[in-house]
Amino acid sequence: MLNSNSVLEVYEVHKSYGDVKALNGITFNVDKGELFGLIGPDGSGKSTLFRIMATLLVPDKGVATVFQYDTVKEYKKIRDIVGYMPGRFSLYPDLTVEENLNLFASLFGVAIKDNYHLIKNIYSSLEPYKERRADKLSGGMKQKLALCCALIHNPRLLYLDEPTTGVDPVSRREFWSILNFLKSEGMTIIVSTAYMDEALICDRVALMKDGGILSCKSPQEMALSYRDTLVAVWGENMPFLLNKLRAINFVKRAYSFGSEHHVSVIGERFDAVKEIEDCLKGEGCSNFYVKQIPPVIEDCYMELSS
Repeated sequence: MLNSNSVLEVYEVHKSYGDVKALNGITFNVDKGELFGLIGPDGSGKSTLFRIMATLLVPDKGVATVFQYDTVKEYKKIRDIVGYMPGRFSLYPDLTVEENLNLFASLFGVAIKDNYHLIKNIYSSLEPYKERRADKLSGGMKQKLALCCALIHNPRLLYLDEPTTGVDPVSRREFWSILNFLKSEGMTIIVSTAYMDEALICDRVALMKDGGILSCKSPQEMALSYRDTLVAVWGENMPFLLNKLRAINFVKRAYSFGSEHHVSVIGERFDAVKEIEDCLKGEGCSNFYVKQIPPVIEDCYMELSS
């Protein structure tokens, strides 16, 4: 295995569903107190990996351990010390907020007051609706209730599978503030997301694609490892601009990024901005702007996955 002091270790884990390979030799570790992110689009294998780490799915090959307990052979010990919030809302829809929380506390043999300090900031916004059925809550409120239920037994390791998917921007920010509080309390957290901007909040991230890990570093290290020159281009007739950018022989990649096009230029070209401007003008483009920019996680993902 990778490191006997790690909270979680995953080594050469494979999982297939028939002919579909969901995980293809995944290997990584998570250290105590880390906020670790699994970043990738839908279908990259994140949820399958979470289910294996949470002892709900057996890998076809490879080993995963949590606090040195094997997820297959010692799953009962693991379930007492981890909290798991799956991607889909999985609480009891016909129970109220309070009834769901009491149920999960009783399943773990604890009283709500024992660990109320962990959920106080979250539950305060839910308390006025404690008599409301879970299926009548908004998306953000459902996620907060699910997080409360995952935390009520004070787990040593918390799994969150795409907790902010389908949640409004304000609730997303609130959710990440809560995670930072839990991290400050010493909890180890593994969170998956398809929102690459959320990767910046993590200590380390693993970029996933097609059941494998492309890279596993801190967001800062990942940006520093970007090998090419990156420029942003924007202006009139963006589709026309994109086609012309992709036709330039020293452009490795060009793709839409919000209101801009990001353009990866082969190697370190000190005159990349001027060279692109000259090429676009030569193709009849006008009213456009070009500037060199630092890479962000999305750019690193595009580079590694191409």
